[in-house]
Amino acid sequence: MTDLTTQDINVLEQARNAIRRNYDHKYENHTVGSAVLCKSGRIYTGVNVYSLHGACAEQVAIGSAITQGEREFLTIVAVRGEHGDEIIPPCGNCRQILADYAPDCNVILKIDKAVKKIPAKDLLPYSYSVE
Repeated sequence: MTDLTTQDINVLEQARNAIRRNYDHKYENHTVGSAVLCKSGRIYTGVNVYSLHGACAEQVAIGSAITQGEREFLTIVAVRGEHGDEIIPPCGNCRQILADYAPDCNVILKIDKAVKKIPAKDLLPYSYSVE
C-alpha cells in the first residue's frame, strides 16, 4: 500500500466528475463513476450501466481506454453516490478483469479510513488464468 500522488488525486476527481455528470436520480441506473489513468497520461472515465447483465464503471472506463488504443494502465478508482464521495473497491468480476488486463495497475481504495493504492494483482490472489 502506498499514499496517493497528485496524479492519483486527479484520477479520483475525474471519477467523481463522471458520476456527477451522469448520476441517475430517477432509476439509479448510473450510480458509480470510474476513472483509469493510462501510461500515455490520458484518463478515461466510465459509469456503470445497470441491466440484467450490466457493466461496472471500471469495465466501461477500461473498455473506453482500450477502444482508443490504450493497453497499459497505471491507476484506477471507482466512486459511488451523487457526488462520488464514497470510494469503493472493485467487485469480484472487476478484480478478474483487472487481473487479466492490468495486474500491475494501482487501485485506489479506502483502507482503515485512509485512502491508499494497492496493485490490482494483490486484490485477487489465485485468480483464474488460462496458463
